[in-house]
Amino acid sequence: MLRSKALASALFTTAALLAAGAVPATAQSSAAAVSCYGGAKNLTYHYQAAAKEYGTYTTSSRCSDINMRLITDVPGVYLDACVVFTDHTTKCNNGDAYTTHGTEWGTVATDVKDGTHFVLRVHAYDTDAQNVSFQIAY
Repeated sequence: MLRSKALASALFTTAALLAAGAVPATAQSSAAAVSCYGGAKNLTYHYQAAAKEYGTYTTSSRCSDINMRLITDVPGVYLDACVVFTDHTTKCNNGDAYTTHGTEWGTVATDVKDGTHFVLRVHAYDTDAQNVSFQIAY
């Protein structure tokens, strides 16, 4: 009996929170990720010797980071990427260093202020990256 009262109390509390518009923390972070990635831009990289720039883009409140992922089903294909904050420099962020990205969302730049102008600079990790579709979310 005590167990069923505890369960009923938990269910009542959950229902009351949902009715009031409260969202559990895990749902909030999941919703933020959906909101950020839901605005992702689809791009395609075609292999070339030099790095290729995409943009100029402007960050918004949708994401606090600049994120990237490959949307390919070819295993072992990666792209290297960095961000150039065009209002301040012509060099990549993080000490002019590239980071390698695959099919999972990865961060190219963190804690970027809203309204920041940037280009995404991309080059092939190796020659397997011939025609690679990818997304950025910012």
